[in-house]
Amino acid sequence: MKPAKMSARLAPAVLDSLTTAIVLLDRDLGVVYMNPSAESLFGASLQHRAGHPVGLLVPGAGALRAQLRQALASGGPYTVREFDLPLAGGRRVTADITITPVGDAGDAALLLEIAVLDRRLRITREEALLAQQQVSRTVLRGLAHEIKNPLGGLRGAAQLLERELDDGGLREYTRVVIAEADRLRNLVDSLLGPSRPPRRRPVNIHEVLEHVRMLVDAEAHPGIVLETDYDPSIPQLEGDPEQLIQAVLNIVRNAAEAVQDQAAAGGHGIIRLRTRSARQLTLGHRRHRLVARIEIVDNGPGIAGDQRDTIFYPLVTGRPDGTGLGLSFAQDLVGRHGGLIECDSRPGETCFTIFLPLSAAGEAGYG
Repeated sequence: MKPAKMSARLAPAVLDSLTTAIVLLDRDLGVVYMNPSAESLFGASLQHRAGHPVGLLVPGAGALRAQLRQALASGGPYTVREFDLPLAGGRRVTADITITPVGDAGDAALLLEIAVLDRRLRITREEALLAQQQVSRTVLRGLAHEIKNPLGGLRGAAQLLERELDDGGLREYTRVVIAEADRLRNLVDSLLGPSRPPRRRPVNIHEVLEHVRMLVDAEAHPGIVLETDYDPSIPQLEGDPEQLIQAVLNIVRNAAEAVQDQAAAGGHGIIRLRTRSARQLTLGHRRHRLVARIEIVDNGPGIAGDQRDTIFYPLVTGRPDGTGLGLSFAQDLVGRHGGLIECDSRPGETCFTIFLPLSAAGEAGYG
């Protein structure tokens, strides 16, 4: 039995239904065809891009053009893995691009299959953050247990010794031991963070952000400007306002310290609080119909590359006078609300993004 040939009508219908972006180019790298997924990715219609060079779709894509010409010269297909694909409006995505020379396809000479990886990479990154958070909690609980037990014995022994001493000068030494034992116990408690679960009630996230903005304004950071860009359509979420304020405050204070040097040098340190909503977003293993996206963006020097993977670890800090607890606490507090904090940083722009579920309950599994 001979295999059925795909009809001329069916082929475009199949391409149009694919979620992978498909682009056909001629030998001069001009656009011949784009399926709807490609139109959505590039933010341009086939009607307006047909016959135009691929550079209009991918601005500044010298690296991509070199790959395309290599495919034409070799006559064989190959795939470029995790290509940093620039798009209009300054956007960038990470994608696997399969380039296939095609023959007997009319004007078309190259077939591009563009599979955007950002969502898959983001899920992987979120899983790593959640695992990191869980490991940190486990290690700190074990550390607290191992430290607090001998501290309790040390403090008790010092109290007994103080009762037996008649010399007031010697009792002063025992008071020092007791005070230092108490200080160490308080430090261990602070490492563990807030012990109580969130006291949930309906919360307007913009009231949380405005409270934080006023607190940071009151701390009088000269030369630092706080800007806001809120989406008023975001509905209320179920959360603990005190814990959410503390989480956001920790991040904004970090941002203020990051731009202080810039402000002191006569420039403007800018911190922007921005809110948007996102639909059908996966956080870890749970998919949510609606999520609040809170961005805290500063124009400071950025986070050093060797610190980006560890900034949410407790006791990790890039400042000589820092404790390394602020971001760890913030991640823990947001995690208690089913959310997550991510960070993206380069010189001149650091963005901490807080994701908080707005839907009543997440849907199990990946979205």
